[in-house]
Amino acid sequence: MTARMLHLSDFPGGLKLDEHKDLVAGAPIALAPVPPELIIPLAQHVGASAEPVVQVGQYVRRGEVIGRAQGYVSLPIHASSSGTVTAIEDRPVAHPSRLPARCVVIATDGTDTPAPPDWDVLTDPEQAEPHVLRDIARAAGIAGQGGASFPTFVKLNPAQPVDALVINGAECEPYIACDQALMREQADEIIAGARIMMRALDTAVCLIGIEDNKPEAIRAMTEAAAHDARIQIITVPTRYPQGGEKQLIQTLTGREVPSHGLPLDIGIVCQNPGTARALYRAAVFGEAMTDRVISLTGHAMAAPRNVRARIGTPMRFLVEHFGGFSEAPGRLLMGGPMMGIELPDLDIPVVKASNCLLALPSAELPPQEDAMPCIRCGACVDACPAKLLPQQLYWHAKAREFDKAQAYNLFDCIECGCCAAVCPSHIPLVQYYRFAKTEIWAEERERQAADAARIRHEERQQRLEREAAEKEAARKARKQKAAAAKTASPSATAPAEQSASTSTDDPVARAMAAARARKASSTSSTETAAPGQSASSGEATADDPVARAMAAAKARKAARNDAAASHAEQHSASDAVEAAPPADDPVARAQAAARARKAERAAAAEATSEANPSEAPAPATDSDDPIERAKAAARARKAAKAEASATRETEAEDTGAAIGGDAASAEDDPIERAKAAARARKAEKAATAEVTSAVGNPEAPPPSPDSDDPIERAKAAARARKAAKAQDAARQKQAGDGTS
Repeated sequence: MTARMLHLSDFPGGLKLDEHKDLVAGAPIALAPVPPELIIPLAQHVGASAEPVVQVGQYVRRGEVIGRAQGYVSLPIHASSSGTVTAIEDRPVAHPSRLPARCVVIATDGTDTPAPPDWDVLTDPEQAEPHVLRDIARAAGIAGQGGASFPTFVKLNPAQPVDALVINGAECEPYIACDQALMREQADEIIAGARIMMRALDTAVCLIGIEDNKPEAIRAMTEAAAHDARIQIITVPTRYPQGGEKQLIQTLTGREVPSHGLPLDIGIVCQNPGTARALYRAAVFGEAMTDRVISLTGHAMAAPRNVRARIGTPMRFLVEHFGGFSEAPGRLLMGGPMMGIELPDLDIPVVKASNCLLALPSAELPPQEDAMPCIRCGACVDACPAKLLPQQLYWHAKAREFDKAQAYNLFDCIECGCCAAVCPSHIPLVQYYRFAKTEIWAEERERQAADAARIRHEERQQRLEREAAEKEAARKARKQKAAAAKTASPSATAPAEQSASTSTDDPVARAMAAARARKASSTSSTETAAPGQSASSGEATADDPVARAMAAAKARKAARNDAAASHAEQHSASDAVEAAPPADDPVARAQAAARARKAERAAAAEATSEANPSEAPAPATDSDDPIERAKAAARARKAAKAEASATRETEAEDTGAAIGGDAASAEDDPIERAKAAARARKAEKAATAEVTSAVGNPEAPPPSPDSDDPIERAKAAARARKAAKAQDAARQKQAGDGTS
């Protein structure tokens, strides 16, 4: 299978650069001491940064978790040595933006006390289940040490079969030699880690590509893998960027990673030699990823070498401990001269992706020249190992035409810098590409946030519409139920039944039902009152309707409270006697007749109210129904206005008739003239009879004061007073005659 997988090929473009690896390649790896202060960033990998789980003042041990992974593509962060947490704050880190990042600062105690691992160590990791190996890789915080720093456990969890594992030992960039030193000195651990990765990936092929400028590393790795036929060491040509993942895979297998694709798309997983060793140390010894090998190199360095340093060690501490600078560096880079990140100072800490600290003297730096317009020479196209059109990408990135830049496969650019190195116009092409990628990523994050907000808004609108529809359906159901109940009840139901069917919670409905009930009672009372009135007319004079009405009023009035009625009627009777008109005064007789008719009408109204209590104004009560109280008050006001109006009209009419103001209209109505004459004659006869009775028979006894009729009692009292006055007048007359 190895023979079928191996198919040496070549990638397009690339450059032959001065290597300068001899500065550190021959020296053994030195062990850097633990610094007095560790600055450990919480974001040292691709994906979400870790969340701190320690507090200021807390004591931690080497290998203890100080940052918890957030999300799937994330890793925990471990303390690189024992000590006390002194700060959790933003510190400067190696990043192209030069923005600070959140770090945990630890003051070490010098004991380097280890903490037990959070996983079980394995005596034979090659027999473990793949998921167990992936869990160890994640718990140990292992990330790729080749520069991208991608979480290793994610690469060890492919969603499809893997044909081969590729270990990238090319290390093509000038000056960097940390992987070369590691393969030369610790080849056995690298091969053991590669076998663990093969077990996790369930693949039987491992290809290890090493550039031909590293003979010692090739020899050591070949000896370490000699007893395992599944692993093959392949020497590849030295050409930049041979260490690019896609370029090495194409060189070893002849397969090309598709545009916008991953090596897994063609059945390949690529790892770094340092990453393979870290997985072996974690599985067998329970060590978290707390250190790595870094090259301290450059012609400005006094003693260039490869050192194993703790994660979080400040670069200044390493430089000072290993001899410092031979001259003031003109440029400091973390990484190589082609893809490295420029450092503002030496207070930057070592992280999992740190493979080199390069100190270049000013004499080696190319002169700073201003960028000139592109002359379309095509040199950048010939040098591009990704087969892109760098000049097109530059124009669209400069014009912020990011959609067009993506159309030219911007994200296939590996930022190797070959195009900028050969550009005769000195255009910083890679910087434009990085700028365009950053802007596109920012726009994508904004678009995702906007999409999430839009989805939340649409879901909210749907929820509100659904709730409104449910409420409307419930309202219609209630309405249909009420209509069905109303249809089921007969249309001619009695008002009382309608009132009973009305909801008791509706005061307006209760008031309307009560009004209908009173109206029905009034109608029935009116119909039943007629026989009673006709019966009572037998007691009055048959041919005098006024007398019959007065008799009926007397009978109804007798049922009232005797004491209150007697008092009121005594006063009214005495006033009537005192105001009795002379018999020969027709105006006075007419006024007396008008008052009599008024009294008759008032009595009839009182009788009607007694017979029809439902139509009478309801007395003021303490009812709890505000609508009933308002209706009662309105009825009372209406009755009072009607009575006052009737009184004024009657008095005006009778008085005008007496003085001749309405004589013409009265004479036109024979019935009215007859009634008026009858009333006048009756009033005159009654007054004459009373006077005659009082004068002619002074001894005649008045009606019994114990009579049940208060009107009769009042009349008796009036006649008594009138008789007494007549006797006094007779005595005075007799006395006057005797004197004369």
